[in-house]
Amino acid sequence: MSARPSVVVLDYGSGNIHSAAKAIELAGAEVEVTRDRAAVMAADGLFVPGVGAFEAVVTALEAVRGGELIERRLAGGRAVMGVCVGMQVMFEGSTERGATTAGLGEWPGEVRELRAPVLPHMGWNSVAPDPASALFADLAEERFYFVHSYAATDWSLEVMPPFPEPRLTWAEHGERFLAAVENGPLSATQFHPEKSGEAGIRLLANWLGTL
Repeated sequence: MSARPSVVVLDYGSGNIHSAAKAIELAGAEVEVTRDRAAVMAADGLFVPGVGAFEAVVTALEAVRGGELIERRLAGGRAVMGVCVGMQVMFEGSTERGATTAGLGEWPGEVRELRAPVLPHMGWNSVAPDPASALFADLAEERFYFVHSYAATDWSLEVMPPFPEPRLTWAEHGERFLAAVENGPLSATQFHPEKSGEAGIRLLANWLGTL
């Protein structure tokens, strides 16, 4: 029997951190909630949660040098997964609340308010994953739980061989937006796997299977 993969849930003050840790544990990982640099770098996977405003999350990440840790892991091909605002901050910036705030810049593009009749987008929604997605293997027909008003609505990163082609998953609320991205060692979901019941646990297990 193989050992369970190790995952660090980055402890930088995000609100849903313990429910995320419990979900990842249920999915099959040994989980530690910490900001310790050595632990973050040594883990098989790093999970970056995110609740609240984009600017507040970026500021809190900066306070624990989270952006540097994420960049160092990705440079070494080590897996990172961001969720909700933890996905949004991977882009270049956001125009949330009328202010332009720089993100971590791992992906080009801007997060903006969805053009939808009702905001926030709150509740269960279906997704349209890339057929080659690893995260959504056997989950294409499932629904996932979203709570957000802002999202990335386009993808402009061009990846050339030998690097793998990004796998994009889309959803709709008023307009089409990115529900998930799989780009080499960096994966992210706009929805909350830890709030998505059995489907969310299975998606996290799929991520663990890639580590």
